[in-house]
Amino acid sequence: MAVLETIASPADLRRLSPAQLDQLAAEIRTFLVQSVSRTGGHLGPNLGVVELTIAMHRVFASPTDSFVFDTGHQSYVHKLLTGRQNFGDLRRREGLSGYPSRAESVHDIVENSHASTALSWADGIAKANVVRGLHDRHVVAVMGDGALTGGMAWEALNNIADGHDRRLVLVVNDNGRSYAPTIGGMAHHLDTLRTTQGYESMLSWGRRTLRRSGPPGRVAYDALHGLKKGIKDVVAPQGMFEDLGIKYIGPVDGHDVGAVERALTSAKTFGAPVLVHVITEKGRGYSPAEQDVADRFHAVGQIHPETGLPVAPSRFGWTKVFADEIVSIGHARPDVVAITAAMLAPVGLAPFEKAFPTRTFDVGIAEQHAATSAAGMAFAGLHPVVALYATFLNRAFDQVLMDVALHRAGVTFVLDRAGITGDDGASHNGMWDMAMLRIVPGLHLAAPRDEATLRAALRTAVDVDDAPSVVRYPKGSVGDAIPALDSTDGVDVIGRETHDVPAGADSPRKVLVVGIGSMATTALEVSSILAAHGLDTTVASPTWVLPMPSMLVKMAGEHDLVVTLEDGLAEGGIGALLGERAGQAGVRVPVHTVGLPSAFLDHATRDQIVVANRLTAPDVARDVLDLLAR
Repeated sequence: MAVLETIASPADLRRLSPAQLDQLAAEIRTFLVQSVSRTGGHLGPNLGVVELTIAMHRVFASPTDSFVFDTGHQSYVHKLLTGRQNFGDLRRREGLSGYPSRAESVHDIVENSHASTALSWADGIAKANVVRGLHDRHVVAVMGDGALTGGMAWEALNNIADGHDRRLVLVVNDNGRSYAPTIGGMAHHLDTLRTTQGYESMLSWGRRTLRRSGPPGRVAYDALHGLKKGIKDVVAPQGMFEDLGIKYIGPVDGHDVGAVERALTSAKTFGAPVLVHVITEKGRGYSPAEQDVADRFHAVGQIHPETGLPVAPSRFGWTKVFADEIVSIGHARPDVVAITAAMLAPVGLAPFEKAFPTRTFDVGIAEQHAATSAAGMAFAGLHPVVALYATFLNRAFDQVLMDVALHRAGVTFVLDRAGITGDDGASHNGMWDMAMLRIVPGLHLAAPRDEATLRAALRTAVDVDDAPSVVRYPKGSVGDAIPALDSTDGVDVIGRETHDVPAGADSPRKVLVVGIGSMATTALEVSSILAAHGLDTTVASPTWVLPMPSMLVKMAGEHDLVVTLEDGLAEGGIGALLGERAGQAGVRVPVHTVGLPSAFLDHATRDQIVVANRLTAPDVARDVLDLLAR
């Protein structure tokens, strides 16, 4: 019988022999490759933490002891060991989440998949345990070395170091990578720890040498003390953590269950904050991932498990358009530089980095620093382009507002995966950006509808030198081109349906349908349905929606009803802003806003989310007809 099939809870792990543990690790890797290749998901990170997760559950008693994963995409093994082995619908509606989920298990705590937060969570839980007198409970935070590039992690470390009565174990899962090789001073520090041999053997050599040199005395003591300090500074730079007041254990082979267990047991008995430095290999045990140098297996779609190749090649995507256009802009504009937050390839900056390596800056998982550093670059004469997933700009709102906008800095933010992303769940839907950014004074925001408008928007954005500019686009492939029938003052008309009116008959009511960004196609479909019901319709698609185009307000006043469609929040979004601007201009026209609710959306496909929130063309048209009937 397979060992994995006998594991219903973490307690079952404690009866296994070393040989059975090795067999379990191999079975888990086979299970992950076979399952994730069918559903898609985060494969590489989970293959790397198999033995580490087994050891954690053997040493600590979850859920009494709290496990916090940073980020949660490395929690698949944790799910398997806590009774969740049905991966058939992973990341699909009503199936397992791709991240920890409180709805799934008492063993899960933090659902947010934004990085560098686990230490703050762990600090808070550990403080609460002390206040409540729960001195037998431990908190274990597992974070990748990439997460240590985030400033929030260091804010937490500063506080954790002061908590000598807190039973807190910080596991640094060091594989030298996040989405890509980890960068910065922290990475170099961990590299040194990873490659040095420890200083105790050198210290023993020093003691033997001093003993042979004569009787001990003050000179010999001073020499030994100096030797110890010098050796430690050179070959044991863990002193950085210990100088903070955090005991350091490691480096430990993260693929040796016994070694990890011994390190965690030592940390558990210490009774104060301990950092356990574990060395792992991303993609361990799966040949295509082990040989990968581009981190293609960090997250995968459906793949052939034998080769790791995609089942179906992806269509030309929005990210690829950006990647191509920003290189062209870079050739024409030597002042344009690119900034990424540990996601060079996912956001499409790898070609720019290849063409302009000295003009590309990976700041690590540090969106706040990226934004303010960009403001500094703008002050010094450059035009920075900061490329992020839309969901991660949330983390840097204060910097966009107070460092970029307040100082009228010419910085362009390019937001990949804006709108509905679906299967990664609530924390990854890029649905907050337009409602959030519309309150930033002077900010320009573009929501292109196709390849041509994206390329044009990027070129316009980098010409804005006295305010932040934003270009957002969705996840996935680019649809067909949507040409403009005509364009006036920045507002494209992409569709028009009119009816001949017999003499003496009433004119049809006129509806303006505004399709924002990727919703332009849906807007055209809505227009066709409404026209079939006898309405005259105009479909507008403004690429630049912030500041609100005055022409769009004027067009609104020429119709009996305005319908706006956006893949962001309806409440406080662009449609709501159009209604406000129309009212301020004395334009008395009802504005029906269609968008996403102010709610966290469960993981599902994009189409399922669209249907569930009545964003399909038939649903929108039906609601409009009902509204007109009333």
